[in-house]
Amino acid sequence: MISYIKGTVAFKGNDYIVIENHGIGYQIKVPSRVLDSMESGENVMLHTYLYVREDVLALFGFSSMQELDTFQILLGISGIGPKAALSVLSTMTVEDLYYAVFSEDAKSIAKTPGIGPKGAKRMIIELKDKLNLEDLESVSMKEETGASLQAGDGDSISDTVQALTALGYSNGEAYRAVRGVSDADAMDAEQLLKEALKIILTFS
Repeated sequence: MISYIKGTVAFKGNDYIVIENHGIGYQIKVPSRVLDSMESGENVMLHTYLYVREDVLALFGFSSMQELDTFQILLGISGIGPKAALSVLSTMTVEDLYYAVFSEDAKSIAKTPGIGPKGAKRMIIELKDKLNLEDLESVSMKEETGASLQAGDGDSISDTVQALTALGYSNGEAYRAVRGVSDADAMDAEQLLKEALKIILTFS
């Protein structure tokens, strides 16, 4: 089993990179955000998953253990293979996926190519039993927001999320916008809503 690979980025393809290590080039499929973050000639380390089938032998690489663990969980969902799982992690961050699942935001998940509305709803049903919000790295979450966004953590945060959804945004978009506001826990609902709206308008 190959747990991780360290080496130099020798080549970047459409959905993969080649990492050279001791004269051997490893072709590794990666999420698009990982691909975009790496440059040829850069020294990198990727956590890897070796996918083995009768006619397929492929390496998948991820920037964090959390991303790798989520990929493996996605492979346990009916109808989700490695290509679809990689597509999900190319479309959404791990944090966005967790919040989309627990807020039942099928709309955000359905934006993933090849998933669709029905597939998104099925994913939510199956993932709710497999994911745990406590598994998210609380430190990184607090660095982004200054507060936890789990239900009940601060009236201004929950009020802002409700206000954004009332304006027609999905729960996932609302959580993501609030999470992007610095010092969110120090603001009242009116201030937080104004800042969150600025962020949400930048979403594509």
